[in-house]
Formats: sequence, C-alpha cells, structure tokens
Amino acid sequence: MGFEDGILDGVSFARARWTGGKILPEIVVLHDTASRLAKGNAAAYLQNNDAKVSVHFVIERDGSLKQQVPIDRRANHAGRSSYHGRSGCNGFSIGIELVNPGKMQPHGQGMARTWYGETFDIEENGIQDVETAEHGRGLWMPHTEAQIGAVVGLLRALFDDIHTLEDITTHWYVSPGRKVDTNPLFPLEHIRSLIFGREDPALDQAEERSFAVSTEELVEIEVPGGCLNMRRWPSFNPNVLAEIPDRTVVPVVRQGNFAGQSWLCVQFGGQQGWIVSRYASPIAHSGPVSTGPISKGDPA
Repeated sequence: MGFEDGILDGVSFARARWTGGKILPEIVVLHDTASRLAKGNAAAYLQNNDAKVSVHFVIERDGSLKQQVPIDRRANHAGRSSYHGRSGCNGFSIGIELVNPGKMQPHGQGMARTWYGETFDIEENGIQDVETAEHGRGLWMPHTEAQIGAVVGLLRALFDDIHTLEDITTHWYVSPGRKVDTNPLFPLEHIRSLIFGREDPALDQAEERSFAVSTEELVEIEVPGGCLNMRRWPSFNPNVLAEIPDRTVVPVVRQGNFAGQSWLCVQFGGQQGWIVSRYASPIAHSGPVSTGPISKGDPA
C-alpha cells in the first residue's frame, strides 16, 4: 500500500466535513467508535456531523478500510488530549477508528447492553468482563481478526510513508480519565511489537501468570464436529496458531487464569499454544498422543 496526495491507494475515500489544515504527524492514535456495528454506520457519522468530529481512517468489523481525511491534514479525533506533555494531539497525530460497541454493562441473563441500548449475547460474541485502572470495569467485545489484520497493514503503510511518525498509542492514553478506548481487549503491545520489531510482551506475561503442570497430564479436545483454536497467548484477540480437531488428545504444559477464563498451554503439531480449558477434558495417560493434521472447523 502507498499514498498519493495523502490518500491511500485502492481505499475508499470520502472527504470528512471537518477536515483541517496541514499537519506533520508524529503519532497514531487508535480509537473505538462506541457505535452500532452495522457497516457504514460509524463512517457515515464521522464523515458528516454537527459535532465537529472527524478521523483519518475507519476500519469496519469485516476489515474493510475507509479514509476520510488525508494523512497530512488535521482531523478532530482526540479532543482534549496530551502526549508526553504536549497538548492538542489533533495537531500532530493520525486517528484510526475501529468499529466496536465500546463499554457495555450486564443486561439480564447472559446479555450485555451498550450505551445506545443495543444488546449482545455475551457467549456468542466472546464478550469479557474486564476491569483495569484506565478503563474501569465493564463488558467488552473483542475486535475481529479482520480488523486487527487491517490495522496492522495500515500502520505498516503509514510508518513506511511518514518518516516523522514515532509511536502508536490510544485515546485512553492521551485523554486519561476522559476516554476508555481502545478497549482493554485490544492487543496494543502485540501490534506495536509487529510494527517496531520488538519482542511480544504477551508471551512473557502468559509465562509469569501461569504454572507448569505434570508431564503426565493429558486432555481430550471436546468440540463436537469441529475444531478448537490453539492460540499464541491466552486471549481471544487474533493470535491463532492452529486448529485442533475434536477428540484429539494433547499434553498439557502450563495452566493459568486470564481475564476470568481458565486456559491451558498444550503441545500440538510440533508447537505450543493456549486453549480454553472448558473445551478439554482430562484423561488418564493411556498411550501415544495424537498430533494429527490441522483441519478446518468452527473456532472456539
């Protein structure tokens, strides 16, 4: 991907009503739209509204990308903000919005409710109850793998083209106490490690917060007719290493609790990864372990 006159090649561009003057970007600020998930809903509002807000890019749930402000022009995405003592981040940043419902609250049995009244099934949407000092406690919906892939691709294009860019941050970081996006499930440090070539801190955190188990412990995967995702670290954010078929027996290496979920680190297909423990049943050690070929199926 490349840019011409500040616009990304091959991407839909509709100029935002609130497009400002020239800037020299130094940071990228990531946001959640805290909006309805219907494709085009958030983008239409950000492109033309009376609240005087705008953004450079919008990433839909399916990973499709829309640009609304050239990368060398100001967008009104950060509001009152400060980055390392420098106020007014709109004047030196690029804003990227990821479509997401934002912070939710419990609403009856197994449901989560958004600020705008829409409800989502917690289990069906992978919604998690998480509390951090920066976000407070809430129910949060993970970003899709397509969104994470799109934001990584866009960030690589931006850092290749804009040599003044120095960092990737979030709205909650530049507007602490006022904003909570991106939500706490967003894999910021993983993405930064991909862009800046650093070691991924999530791997060390998983090691520190788990414990080794007996070398004799085995579990059998239980996802009738499907496969279970084995992940690089214990999180539902995009990090799938392989898919383990139903009824496959795998050895357990480590165990831990993360964001209220019990996870197992297992050995499969010549590599180690994490699975949700509720989809695996302990079995007695009774012979060789199956590490069959990776096959497709409904991910868990």
